[in-house]
Amino acid sequence: MLPYPQINPVALDLGVIQIHWYGLMYLVGIGGAWWLASRRLAQFDASWSKEKLSDLVFWVAMGVILGGRLGYVLFYDLSAYIAEPLKILRVWEGGMSFHGGLIGVMLATWWFGRRNGKRFFELMDFIAPLVPIGLGAGRIGNFINAELWGKATDVPWAMVFPTDPQQLARHPSQLYQFALEGVALFLILWAYSRKPRPTMAVSGLFAACYGVFRFIVEFVRVPDAQLGYLAFGWLTMGQVLCVPMILGGIGLMVWAYRRQAAA
Repeated sequence: MLPYPQINPVALDLGVIQIHWYGLMYLVGIGGAWWLASRRLAQFDASWSKEKLSDLVFWVAMGVILGGRLGYVLFYDLSAYIAEPLKILRVWEGGMSFHGGLIGVMLATWWFGRRNGKRFFELMDFIAPLVPIGLGAGRIGNFINAELWGKATDVPWAMVFPTDPQQLARHPSQLYQFALEGVALFLILWAYSRKPRPTMAVSGLFAACYGVFRFIVEFVRVPDAQLGYLAFGWLTMGQVLCVPMILGGIGLMVWAYRRQAAA
């Protein structure tokens, strides 16, 4: 068993204001995405300025934050937020939904594309390889918060999380997700998108790979207490939301290559 590193979730305490590691991880994800996007900007559209790219990153970040928070409220804990509406503002406590954030990003991208003469999937293919940076950083934030831990296990790398009332050795599922959704997904998408691909193919690969990775990790991750398992004694909300991603991603890739072959 490995010792859980005792990291204070508050990175900087200024008395009235506290800066949490969870929030800083979002800044790392957004900043990293902007930096990587700026390196590929000429390949995407040489006529775009850094200012226009910054505008795109800003609106996508708004989609992540607002969509992620509203998605968590709607998908995972609606009754609690109806009972205490102001709780929705306490984002430093966690409670973000990837699938809600994805919907937010799609809406922001569609809106930005209409205003700037870009097709929806043209922009989504550009954005998709950048997303794993934020996903990986977010999972590190979950680990520091000691939340979203895994099931009890006897594997040598199991950890006892301070937030676990049972104090059992558990899978560090946040790190599994960091490795898969952050590192592996980034490498796959970055390598795939280095060469020209049919429109929609990069977006499709992102959706399919993320869906598969998340579906797998959900087998060793404890489901949200307020939901538990939805069916068969093992199916979680995360897995339910990933099924259409996997199918949709595969469908987009097949459609993209068939369109290219027919052109």
